[in-house]
Amino acid sequence: MSIRDWPEGERPREKLLQRGPQALSDAELLAIFLRTGVAGKSAVDLARELVARFGGLRGLLRADEAQFCAAKGLGQAKFVQLQAVLEIARRHLAETLDQPAGLRDPGQARSYLRARLRDLDHEVFAALFLDTQHRVLGFEVLARGTLNAASVYPREVVKAALRHNAGALIFAHNHPSGVAEPSEADRSLTRRLKDALALVDIRTLDHFVVGEGEPVSFAERGWL
Repeated sequence: MSIRDWPEGERPREKLLQRGPQALSDAELLAIFLRTGVAGKSAVDLARELVARFGGLRGLLRADEAQFCAAKGLGQAKFVQLQAVLEIARRHLAETLDQPAGLRDPGQARSYLRARLRDLDHEVFAALFLDTQHRVLGFEVLARGTLNAASVYPREVVKAALRHNAGALIFAHNHPSGVAEPSEADRSLTRRLKDALALVDIRTLDHFVVGEGEPVSFAERGWL
């Protein structure tokens, strides 16, 4: 049965307009992106198959071009469109940080850093540089490492902070293993960075560890 033959309240587009995007399943959201199905399958049927094949939306969004285009009903044009949508979402998150009033709550930084770091297959250590009013000056990856290590040097971090003319920093790094729980080495490094930055009157506001679930905040743990 074609989606056009479904009751109006069950069609993904109409359902979104009536009840909002949060009311749609992953497959229904993907069906709106796909627009059409394939022979014998509606867009929703195809979307359900794709969600199952890739193990969820995240698996589909992380697929490279070859993996994506190998799936029936997809192709290079859809791959390009999806990459554009993802980049729009990233830039939207970045713009939410770029507010004249500065960061209003830790959730803004958490969402942005999760989007930037969660799906990387290698470890990186990064920082958001802020002025004294907590307005974002920039984001920079300070170190790249293997799957389980990254070399971060306090002297280089201080130099980067001074280059941005920062008054405060929020650190973040990812755990590609998916486990966001900070290690003792993470805590020791954060203490060394905080002490080094304090010597030049730059505050360390937080350090997020990004994994599969919600990023872990050092500030919320009382470690800063």
